[in-house]
Amino acid sequence: MRYEERAKLTAVKALVPVAILVSSPVLLIAGTPIRRRYLRYIYREDAPQILNKERGQVSVHYFVVTNPLLGWICWPAEALARLISRPG
Repeated sequence: MRYEERAKLTAVKALVPVAILVSSPVLLIAGTPIRRRYLRYIYREDAPQILNKERGQVSVHYFVVTNPLLGWICWPAEALARLISRPG
């Protein structure tokens, strides 16, 4: 999307938290592996940039990655994964 497309940007900003809340039951249980795979997919070598200032474009992924709600919902699964993986 281009920066100038204000209506699209506003819609995406409003719908990203809704999508995260809809998927929150799954993210509460299995949020850590899902979030890690998603971040690896977004930041892979051949992936397009999520924020390209030179061309004036922003990706939907930018709003997902920067949304603190995703981290908060995935936090219980992350804490449980750390407890399980900690040597005993």
